[in-house]
Amino acid sequence: MSTTDKASPETSDESPGGTSDAESGAESRASAAADSTDAAAGAQLSTAPLEDSPGGPAVGIGVIGWARWFWRQLTSMRVALILLFLLSLGAIPGSLVPQNNVDALKVAGWKRDNPSWVSVAEKLQLFDVYSSVWFSAIYLLLFISLIGCIVPRSWQFVGQLRGRPPGAPRRLDRLPAHTTWRTEKTPDEVLSYARTVLRAGRFRTEAGKGHVAAEKGYLREAGNLIFHVALIVMLVAFAWGQYFKSEGGKLVLRGSGFSNTLTQYDDFKSGGLFHPDDLPPFSFTLDRFDATYEMTGPQRGTPRDFKAYVTFSDGAHGTPQKREIQVNKPLEVDGSKVYLLGHGYAPIVSVTDPTGKVIFKDAVPVLPQDANLTSTGAVKVADGYKDKDGKKEQLGFNAVFVPTFAGEGKGTMFSQFPALLMPRLMLNAFHGSLGVDAGLPQNVYVLNTSKMEPFKDESGQQFKQKLELGQTMTLPNGAGTVKFEGIERWATFSVTQQPGSGLALAGAIAAIAGLAGSLFIQRRRIWVRAMTGKDGVTVVEMAGLGRSESTRLPQELAELAATLHQQAPSAPAALAETRVEETSEGERG
Repeated sequence: MSTTDKASPETSDESPGGTSDAESGAESRASAAADSTDAAAGAQLSTAPLEDSPGGPAVGIGVIGWARWFWRQLTSMRVALILLFLLSLGAIPGSLVPQNNVDALKVAGWKRDNPSWVSVAEKLQLFDVYSSVWFSAIYLLLFISLIGCIVPRSWQFVGQLRGRPPGAPRRLDRLPAHTTWRTEKTPDEVLSYARTVLRAGRFRTEAGKGHVAAEKGYLREAGNLIFHVALIVMLVAFAWGQYFKSEGGKLVLRGSGFSNTLTQYDDFKSGGLFHPDDLPPFSFTLDRFDATYEMTGPQRGTPRDFKAYVTFSDGAHGTPQKREIQVNKPLEVDGSKVYLLGHGYAPIVSVTDPTGKVIFKDAVPVLPQDANLTSTGAVKVADGYKDKDGKKEQLGFNAVFVPTFAGEGKGTMFSQFPALLMPRLMLNAFHGSLGVDAGLPQNVYVLNTSKMEPFKDESGQQFKQKLELGQTMTLPNGAGTVKFEGIERWATFSVTQQPGSGLALAGAIAAIAGLAGSLFIQRRRIWVRAMTGKDGVTVVEMAGLGRSESTRLPQELAELAATLHQQAPSAPAALAETRVEETSEGERG
């Protein structure tokens, strides 16, 4: 048995003298019929929705006609891809412009820095991109388009699974891959062998009159459907996560605790359908926080390890458990995750009034301003203070803290290293009204001095002093004292609840698997025909047809033909006439 790229003249059906006009016309009609049959067989390999033919009946005029036309356009793959592209473009402003639901302070800063663009940005809803009308419209249209595309394809695919492989075309030699030989086996024996060989190759077979039809590669269309269904799953997961999500931040001092209730958070944002009762009940206490840094070399001061040790209780009456929280290793509790975000220092400050009575003593968290933890904050004494004349006042101190001071004459108050090697605290003192009695919210880390007056030193300048650990500062005019008592540590935690993240991950994995199946699995059909020739010898024909051009199809057909040839070998008298033809569609044209 030999293989060639196309049929040779010796194996053709033409007579040496050529063909007559009648014979040529008959062959043309037969070829046209064979092409029609082949085209029909190829069309059945796809589950793509059928389009309206140009010569078909008009859709119609009126509301129903326009609605039908709009629906066909919306559910086409072309429009679905356009909507997916628009959704990707629409998400870009959300990453470039600050969003209200993420950081309202950044939004205010952007408006302050770009006043000429504020009106345009607000009209386009650029500060609330993911809840804007235009983004929601694209999102919903894409959702509807995918559903409208999947439903008819699913029914067509189910129909194909329930159907049987179609019968063999009239002219197998016109298919992309073709082989033929003659054997002494009877047609029934050849077809029986063929069914066994094809079933061993996981083909679905169907016996016909004088032939066997086989089909394989249904997972290609299944992959297409899985990919589209996975996109819908991802859209649902995204919407679910946006509407039911919650995220809050909390600064916790060492030795202090946190309970997962709405009032405990320093800041909190959530989706439109979130309810406070959805917060899982748990609590924890920050027992210790450890931070290590590179001490020498060019990377001196680089963080090496951050670790928070907490005592955790699950539920209102849960048993306390010792846990560790590290960066990128959160504590997981009933669908929520507790992340370690940052850390810093809290100087312990005590304040006495003119009589020597301690009216304030607390650890005051200060916020880092650089990688070496140069930190700023405010000490506010709102209650209990009276000046030397007995008048009630409030005290305020702007604070700058450095864990490692460079030393006198070696720079200003900037830290040289993030660890506590040479801590210093500088305070500027004010007296008057802090403005906290007005009931308006204030930033606890910023001192509002609009209704306060600074203390003056002997030269008339604002009174300020740099304190070492344990050192006391005496306020002018016998107003009292301030002492730098000690240093405490704090850590910030983020508690997030994203209910759709697992579903989105599953959808992404399914989408990749479905796309891989639709790209690499080939849908193809194989036909085997066995008929008794005029000389009594059985003529065997095998041909294959795929949904698209593939170099794998001729190779697979050759392997199946070789296996079948072992069961039905070529007849000895016909070895010189045995042939195997493999032609491409371009060669057939």
